[in-house]
Parts: sequence; C-alpha cells; structure tokens
Amino acid sequence: MADHCAPTFDRLATALGFSCEEAGGPVEVRNPFALENWTLPVLEVTIVLGAVLALVYAIVRLRRHGDPTNLVLWFGATAYLFIIEPPLYFPAAFGIDEHVDTMFAHNLFTVEFLWGRLPLYIVAIYPFMATLAFEIVRILGVFRQHGVLIGSACVGFVHHAFYEIFDHLGPQLRWWEWSIDNPINQPMFDSVPLPSVVVFAALWPMSLAFCVQWFVGRHIDHGQTFSGVQLVWRTVVIGVLASLGTGVLPIPATVFGTGSTTVRGVLYAAELVVVTVVAVLILTRRWLRLRRDGADSAPYSNDFVRIYSVVYLCVMAVLWVTVLPDFFGAVDGRTSEGDPIGNLWYTLACFVVAILCVIAVFTVPRRKTAETAVATAPETAASPAA
Repeated sequence: MADHCAPTFDRLATALGFSCEEAGGPVEVRNPFALENWTLPVLEVTIVLGAVLALVYAIVRLRRHGDPTNLVLWFGATAYLFIIEPPLYFPAAFGIDEHVDTMFAHNLFTVEFLWGRLPLYIVAIYPFMATLAFEIVRILGVFRQHGVLIGSACVGFVHHAFYEIFDHLGPQLRWWEWSIDNPINQPMFDSVPLPSVVVFAALWPMSLAFCVQWFVGRHIDHGQTFSGVQLVWRTVVIGVLASLGTGVLPIPATVFGTGSTTVRGVLYAAELVVVTVVAVLILTRRWLRLRRDGADSAPYSNDFVRIYSVVYLCVMAVLWVTVLPDFFGAVDGRTSEGDPIGNLWYTLACFVVAILCVIAVFTVPRRKTAETAVATAPETAASPAA
C-alpha cells in the first residue's frame, strides 16, 4: 500500500513515531508491551471488552426477549464505521483526494487493520459507545414518551459527553494525531477539531439512533417481530442512512460556513447547543418523573450499561489523572514532549454530564407490576436480559 501512503499521513505517522513502511498488511498483531506507551493497551482492553460485552448482551436479549434492537444497533454502528472510515484513510483510492486530504492518523495498537490505519479498538468503539448512549436514553424511557427524533437527540447528547472525555485525551497520549492544516478540521477546539466535537461526538450517534429506532426499535416496542432477512437488510439500510444523516445534520455549518472558519465554528457550536438544551430538559424531566411516579410504565433496564459505564468512566478518570502533570506543565498548548493538550474544563463538564447520566439510570425505579409481568414491549420489561 505504499502508493496510498499520502504525504499527510506519512507526516502524521512520523509525528506519532512510526512510518508507512512499519504499518504493513490488511491485518497485523503487535506486542502490546512494545507500543508507544502503556495507555494504548489499557484503552484497547477497555473498549474492546465493552464492545464484546455489548454484543453478548444484544444476543442474549434477542434470545430471551425476542428484541433485536440492540443487535441491530451494534451491527448498524459497525456498518456505519466501514462506510465512513475507509474513504478517510485512503482518499486517493476512493477518488476523492482532490477534495479530501488525510484528516488524522491513528497510532499503532496491538491489533491493526488496513495498513496501520484502523486499530481494532476503533472498530469496537462505534458499537460500544452507541450502546452506552442509546441504552441510557432507553432506560429513561425517552423514546417511549417523546418519540424517535427527541430520543435520538438525547442519544447524541449522552454519546457526546462520554466520547469527549476520550476525544480530548487522545492527542496528548498519542493515540492519534490530527492534521490541523486540513480545512475540514477547522476550527480547532484546543487539540480537537470542532467538527469532531459536534459531528462525530453528537450528530452521527443521533443519526444512527434515529435510524435504528425508526426501522426497528419503535416496531419492536409495539410487539412486531422481524425475520432474520428483514433484520439484515434493515441493518444495512441503517448503516447507509446513518452515514447520509451525518452529512445532512451539519449542513448549516458545512454550507453556510463555507467561506468563513469563524462562521462555521459558530454554526457548529449552535447545533450542539440546540441538541444540549433539548436533551438536558427531556432527560431531566424523564428522570424526575420516573423518580416521582414509579408506576410510570416500569422502565426498561440494562445492567451491562449501568456497570460498564462506571468502568469506562473510572478508566478514563485514571488516564486523565496520569496526564495532569504534563498537562499543567504545557506551554502554548503543548507538553514538553510536543503533544497537544485538550480542554480540561470541557472534559470536566462532560464527566459531570456522564456521571449524572449514570446516576440517573442507577436511581430510576426497577420494580415490576402485574401489568409489566405480561407486557410484550421491550421498553416495559423491568429486568435486563443479562
């Protein structure tokens, strides 16, 4: 793949400590103890284990409750990944190099795909993060009470909080390197492109959640069943349409902000503010109502999400603590090793939101009533499948 080693990728790889020649083969396995630093394998284990457990939960829920929503979400997120990521890694191979240059480069992790472009943990993080966000919103009954669009906006907001904790940490720990000269990555929000903060942290999971709930979730909630073939084609359609939605949702910023980085940044921020305001109001309202009225359709539950969301936040907190000395010693936004630092205050705000979401799903009532004991709708099942 030497012919696809674009100059920008080569430059980013060099900054991370490797070269195109070192990143070889469609699949490559490396010694986890010989990576850039100890945090890389820790991140891999946390995310890959979370994705595997999410898949197990999805399979068990389908077998025990006949509810394929989680499985479609898992594979829909994975389909989205393989639609959206390869063109970003090899713009020349897809004939878009005149319009899209390399946006970033991942460091080399234990398991790599596509000539060092795609670490296994990136494959895993899409379904893992999507499951965390979707299920937190589902536990609070937002889809049931407020519909597909509002529920999807809440998923985008929750996903944003969990994801940005990771997003603002990665560049300092050399998990990846952004191409700050690429206009698509502008404006920058410290070490993270604002388009990533908005589009990849909030709008793509919103698009995915909308498609999953529209094509599968809402029908399952009303007792409908699907054959295996129906689920397969719906999952493929979800991946495709979620990808299109990622291009449609940020149109105000990408179209009206074309001629000005400042205008584009303001419009991106405005979209995030809208999603945030809607989600905060709805999520708070749902939690308060469930706390006040325990008989409110006995909420759906998911112990995997409850427990593993805590695991994820604890791991991220430890990793953040380890970088704080270098973070506070940084000059002009870079550590003594030359690594860019993220925005600590924004990360702390995301930690607060994520922790409040976890507290919310731990504190909603979980008791069953005679009515819910015979209910068929998944969102009225009072106990998880695993």
